[in-house]
Amino acid sequence: MTAGSVPRRRVPVVEGHAALTAWARAHDEDPAAAAALPRSTRAMAVRFALEELATRVPGNSVEVRVPPFGVAQCLPGPRHTRGTPPNVVEMDAVTWLSLATGLTAWGAAVESGAVRASGVRADLAGHLPLIRP
Repeated sequence: MTAGSVPRRRVPVVEGHAALTAWARAHDEDPAAAAALPRSTRAMAVRFALEELATRVPGNSVEVRVPPFGVAQCLPGPRHTRGTPPNVVEMDAVTWLSLATGLTAWGAAVESGAVRASGVRADLAGHLPLIRP
């Protein structure tokens, strides 16, 4: 991928948006209902939200990790090529989906320890939420 290019999507937009919206609605009604959604729906929602972030804020200076579902690079700046990147954001799937849909604020997630962010560029507050279902 060249500098400034948009990453190739692997999750179809309509299907990914539907999965993310389904998760947000279920979580808003009852977090246990969201956890009971099929793993494939949760995985698609996470991957779609990661791709959406990378599409909206393309670049290679920050790596966003949501194990075990996916990883994305975003934000313009210095490119890293080997080893652990200097700017890493990592969290679980529920935290990522909550941030992506606006159910949780970035500052609250960082403060609670649900988000582990390292590096001077590892602040996604200005880029979230991605959608508000």
